[in-house]
Amino acid sequence: MLISENISLLPFNTFHIDVKAKYFADVKNENDFSELLQEEKFRSQQKLILGGGSNILFTKNFDGIVVKNSFTGISIVKEDENYVWVKAAAGEVWHQFVLWCIEKNLAGLENLSLIPGQVGAAPMQNIGAYGVEIKDVFDELEAVEIVTGEKVNFKNAECEFGYRESVFKNKFKNQFLISAVTFRLNKIPKFNVNYGDIKMTLDEMRVNELTIKAVSDAVIKIRTSKLPDPKVLGNAGSFFKNPVITKEEFDIFISKNPLANNYPQKDGTVKVPAGWLIEQCGWKGKIVGHTGSHKSQALVLVNYGGATGNEVYQLALDIQKSVHDKFGITIQPEVNLV
Repeated sequence: MLISENISLLPFNTFHIDVKAKYFADVKNENDFSELLQEEKFRSQQKLILGGGSNILFTKNFDGIVVKNSFTGISIVKEDENYVWVKAAAGEVWHQFVLWCIEKNLAGLENLSLIPGQVGAAPMQNIGAYGVEIKDVFDELEAVEIVTGEKVNFKNAECEFGYRESVFKNKFKNQFLISAVTFRLNKIPKFNVNYGDIKMTLDEMRVNELTIKAVSDAVIKIRTSKLPDPKVLGNAGSFFKNPVITKEEFDIFISKNPLANNYPQKDGTVKVPAGWLIEQCGWKGKIVGHTGSHKSQALVLVNYGGATGNEVYQLALDIQKSVHDKFGITIQPEVNLV
């Protein structure tokens, strides 16, 4: 197994932060990873499993080994009258996998079109957009325990999914390499078009017959208009989670901010758009040094070129403080800080 030394991670993170890894290994299958587990350089070093690098901010060089997950492959596992179970390797590009499912007329992922990253990060983050989250279509995942090399399967409940959360971001952080994910997709679509601007965009597109491709196309159009392409402008998408506050906190908040968008949750709490909060604090489009809040979406922090991870992180802290000072609400990063 080839282990490279002193490798720049700039090509491997969408923030385009130029830091270096002491060691770096690109694993393309389970055999590669099994070999890597036997290497002394792997066993003795701090470890970081890296997917598409689309939800990570490097604030310093990584003094250990970075393992790039490049597992590939998509297959149909089984099907019944209503569902098709599709297994995708963790290194598959997420959006390309979504398009593959749409081409096969398998429904459930269309609202998650154009989210950057790889399949393996989807359950780790419980990625979500426009009223849909991974937990809604997730069946199980396969993972390799880093310490023992043993394969372990996790079903939906065992992942303990929360809002942009799972056990892989908390108690099992850095303990497993996710190798494949299986999704249970619908043969008959259950459309979710009432969240955000999807319905309005479908009307603008003059869609007469609702299909999963039409929904995907609408989502792609919305995301393209609002979010910068990470290939062109360094960013990790939404930097902060939308805060969820109690009903009591919301009553106080909305009495002072009657025009604020809000999304009541089933448990009685209320989700407030972090982008709106940040924009009200004057950050939208503001440039600070080499970084800033994007002009079209305040929730997206960007690297305009040459920014360090610490510059982006300091901007995030400043935004966090101003939102708390103005609204008494704490917004938490969605992006993983390293």
